[in-house]
Amino acid sequence: MAGQIETKLKDLGIALPTPAAPVANYVPFVVAGNLVTISGQLCLGSDGKLGSEHVGRVGMDVTAESAKDAARLCAINVIAQLKAAIGDLDRVVRCVRLGGFIASPSDFTGHAGIMNGASDLMVEVFGDKGRHARSTIGVSGLPLGASVEVEATFQVE
Repeated sequence: MAGQIETKLKDLGIALPTPAAPVANYVPFVVAGNLVTISGQLCLGSDGKLGSEHVGRVGMDVTAESAKDAARLCAINVIAQLKAAIGDLDRVVRCVRLGGFIASPSDFTGHAGIMNGASDLMVEVFGDKGRHARSTIGVSGLPLGASVEVEATFQVE
């Protein structure tokens, strides 16, 4: 029987993808006591690939709207890694923190709006437990040419 969070995902039309394998020398998540830290997740689609609309720098190659969608995809991939780490998503006590990295030119200033794609999803899925602290940083480039990457920390029971 599906738990409350998995039912919520289904209601939102979200099918969690197979968690992406690391592309370098790190692990996809670390469980330390009641905290789970999820390594940065890219905006991979359900096919495990970056869509062309999510490759490049926001404000140059990628529109702000596409980048916000990319942040949402990153958050879906974060949740997929979280499920792999803890099994039952109903164990989540709180999304503690999200960290967002937005590939953009140095004069771009709309990072916060882009990151709302990930933040909004956490609240949609987890309700008040999805409200979190956050950092959003503009960077010159990301792995595989992705426009957005999101990392996270969760408290679980």
